[in-house]
Amino acid sequence: MAEVIKSYKGFNKDMTCRGFQYEEGKEYEEETADVCHSGFHACEHPLDCLGYYSPNESVYHEVEQSGEFDRGEDDSKVASTKIKVGVRLDVAGLVKAAIDFTMSRVKKEARSDEDCGASSATGYCGASSATGDYGASSATGNCGASSATGYKGASSATGYKGASSATGDCGASSATGYKGASSATGDYGASSATGNCGASSATGYKGASSANDSESVAVAWGYKGKAMGVIGSHIVLAEWKYIGSKEDDRYDRAEQEAWEFVGAKMFRVDGEKVKPDTWYRLENGELVEVENADQERDSHFCSDNKRRNNQCR
Repeated sequence: MAEVIKSYKGFNKDMTCRGFQYEEGKEYEEETADVCHSGFHACEHPLDCLGYYSPNESVYHEVEQSGEFDRGEDDSKVASTKIKVGVRLDVAGLVKAAIDFTMSRVKKEARSDEDCGASSATGYCGASSATGDYGASSATGNCGASSATGYKGASSATGYKGASSATGDCGASSATGYKGASSATGDYGASSATGNCGASSATGYKGASSANDSESVAVAWGYKGKAMGVIGSHIVLAEWKYIGSKEDDRYDRAEQEAWEFVGAKMFRVDGEKVKPDTWYRLENGELVEVENADQERDSHFCSDNKRRNNQCR
């Protein structure tokens, strides 16, 4: 059976790449594949796309490559004689794909399933996982993967192309290496990308996402999420509208379908229209600074939500 590679490709917003027009769902074929010279090019590692197509001017798609291949030496770029364009991904989806990519390729795993447990992986392509509440997980080797799934879990990936994920409520995720990917999907989660070309995503309710390098991207995709970055970085903010039957729009996890996606916008932190080291939210299609009082109210959920439970000290 012929080999098929799942890859990711960036395009201009009109779905062109180097003057060639693509369409979602279509297949294309060329005679030869030579990296940087001929064939169709895409990247196996999702975040490598950011090095070729800037988030504020581009769109990204899953693709399937087949036929003959030629691989680049500098990153995960692959040239192929055949390509099929799949579904479009937003930047948050690209970050998730990067984490899935790394998780699927790890060679050895360290694991802790107990509350307050700690797990660490330090070797190349190591995987570390903490699934109990207040667990801590760390992966320090290149291409390592770290995951914390319990309440208030902490996950960190510090190596080159590391992936860090925190899925529990009030979880914290950090990726500090070059092209690292960090994701926090629980409510009130915090995600940070500090390495060059890193990507950070927070998709839960009132999640916070930050980009601390000029070529990094911070995505806040959840309801009332917020993001901030340094000069030169990009922030992506989504806006949701309450369409439920309650008198107010206070979040209720059991009523998730009562929120309707309005839209999303991307901004470059330029120091003028968008200030560095400042939290922003999208409201009525406009960029709005998040007041300190709002941040303080957010912290009450994580400090009080499990007061009855035994906590780590």
